[in-house]
Amino acid sequence: MKKTAIFLKNLHAVLIGIILLSTAIITTAFATTTTIEAKKTPLIPRKVFFANPEKTAASISHDGTKIAFLAPVNGVLNIWVTDSNDVNLSHAKPITQEKKRDLLNYSWSFNNNIIYTQDQNGDENSHLYYVDLKTNEIKDLTPFPKIKVGIVKMSSKFPNELLIALNNRDPQWHDVYRLNIITGKLTLIEKNDQFVSFIADENLQLRVAKKPTVANSPEFYTKDATGQWQFYERVPFEDALLTHFIGFDQTGTIAYKIETLHRDKAAIYAVNLSTRKKTLLAASTKADCSDLLLHPVKLTPQAFAIEYDKVEWTILDPAIKQDFSYLKNAGTNIHDSNNRKSSSELAFSIVSRTLADDKWILHYYNDTNPSRFYLYERDPKTGTPQRLTFMFTALPTIEKHSESLAPMRPIIIEARDGLKLLSYLTLPPTKTITSSVITPNTPLPMVLLVHGGPWARDSWRLNIRHQWLANRGYAVLSVNYRGSTGFGKSFISAGNNEWGRKMHRDLIDAVNWAIGQKIADPQKVAIVGGSYGGYAALSGLTLTPNVFNCGVSIVGPSNLITLLKSVPEYWKPDIAIFKKRVGNIDTAAGRKMLRERSPLTYADRIKKPLLILQGEHDPRVKKTESDQIAAKMVKKNIPVTYVLYHDEGHGFVREPNRCSSNAIIEEFLAKNLGGYLEPINPKVDFAGANFSVVIDDKQQKKP
Repeated sequence: MKKTAIFLKNLHAVLIGIILLSTAIITTAFATTTTIEAKKTPLIPRKVFFANPEKTAASISHDGTKIAFLAPVNGVLNIWVTDSNDVNLSHAKPITQEKKRDLLNYSWSFNNNIIYTQDQNGDENSHLYYVDLKTNEIKDLTPFPKIKVGIVKMSSKFPNELLIALNNRDPQWHDVYRLNIITGKLTLIEKNDQFVSFIADENLQLRVAKKPTVANSPEFYTKDATGQWQFYERVPFEDALLTHFIGFDQTGTIAYKIETLHRDKAAIYAVNLSTRKKTLLAASTKADCSDLLLHPVKLTPQAFAIEYDKVEWTILDPAIKQDFSYLKNAGTNIHDSNNRKSSSELAFSIVSRTLADDKWILHYYNDTNPSRFYLYERDPKTGTPQRLTFMFTALPTIEKHSESLAPMRPIIIEARDGLKLLSYLTLPPTKTITSSVITPNTPLPMVLLVHGGPWARDSWRLNIRHQWLANRGYAVLSVNYRGSTGFGKSFISAGNNEWGRKMHRDLIDAVNWAIGQKIADPQKVAIVGGSYGGYAALSGLTLTPNVFNCGVSIVGPSNLITLLKSVPEYWKPDIAIFKKRVGNIDTAAGRKMLRERSPLTYADRIKKPLLILQGEHDPRVKKTESDQIAAKMVKKNIPVTYVLYHDEGHGFVREPNRCSSNAIIEEFLAKNLGGYLEPINPKVDFAGANFSVVIDDKQQKKP
């Protein structure tokens, strides 16, 4: 249920104040702390893992004069801005004043002001806002009720305008408007009732549109000289998830396209739409091409990335060869604030660039270090590196504990039918590991952490949940089960109609591998996940009730029929993807299959502890999904704990809600697996959180 990087732009995809019950009730539900033996590695406070970053998401204005970033104001992430010569950000000031819900998405407009989107309580009905940095005035540019806005195109040629997609006329379809961000004037340029996405050129002219079909074989259309849409091509169902247009070069004659037509792994092409000539720019036999770096003005291709176990960049334009060599070498020599060198090389990504291409913002990262942001200065004429200046560490409190963090190791697990599953394993740092054998001294309690989507993937990085759980004494395993993205169309298609079947068997095979390797104690394995991962947790306790000792479902669907019946209006044009890849709700045979794959059908099989966490305003996996299975368990007198967050949607954004929910999860796992626990202090851990314990496993209060 979450969006996947570049490929699922129009589907959906991911997962990441008031206490409504008395402290007495909360303590009854979550304060059954047991005595835990001492351990050598210090217990890192939960707040270190789940508090908002001190600073993050830095970017530079297009003219290079200002730097923006996200940082808390009274505990809530807001946008801050300072001059670009203030590299240590000591004179930065907040330009927004959100008081409840963190701001997560912003960008620089081409007139060097700020635009951002924000919803309410996780309902995903987002508005677009504009901040004039001269006056500090904030304007809601889309002041309509119950709408979702998306940016179609911004262009340096029109610094005061952009194209947006807006569903204020029909909630299912997004019309395209030309928006003047200074005056707020909206001009309709495409009344739409057939397309789910658009690509425009630098002249803000719509050029390509994608039309869904009932067979999930999308059609692409292009505009002719008269402004009429003309059919371009139909994409086979097998290629639909991994084939789409990215954008145009500055001239508008060349379009960039990712596709898997006639190949398994997604490649990138340059396409002349007039002649239909395609030129291959990037391809790999290891993994899908996942990113394309374009020149900031010419919009010509300069590098591409693939991600198998880790991200790998390949240079296309010699003009940036010196830059990448310099920046890669810098990544091997960066020390943290404690003057410690990282245990593994720091990877980097380019976050933003000026139009003059003389300044870049870089983000360095690896699996045991928090993100570090740098300002990189270069000679744009010669590509000669000039200076790399440290700006900030996103999570300095975690950096202080870096010696207690553990490597996130890529491993290959073979499924029972021979399919290779790229997975990631993290073990507590005190356990003995050799270079050739990943085995602790004794089998450990293990958490199988399942990613959402399912059309998404797990990646190598500083994974906060892996580090948190490993610090609590657990082995942590994440599996890119069939249906995950990044590994080619055949790997995705191997998951078609396999919810609760082969996709679930992949997870069971991974657990059996860990048990066979004496990594996991077979009596102490938990399954935890959000969205599809929540579905997997519910499936784990119903379809394979003897494998897991407990499960945690976060915004997980329990009934695939009600899930598909209640998708957001703006997903309905793309509903064919669910019918073809999950199950066809329109046929009797399809509904029968969906019932057979729904954990709700087998709720009476649950015999191990289950914790359910749900956002009340979730538009993707609605509250009903958690209500149904919790109610059925209560009816059957099966213990369950159900916690409802009243100001969240599909995942928990607010810091107090993140901290409280993970405190609840930590105690639940400690109680059932015996891991280490930082005891809950309700006055601290639940401060500012907004949740109710709808059902607890002792009182069985019905929803």
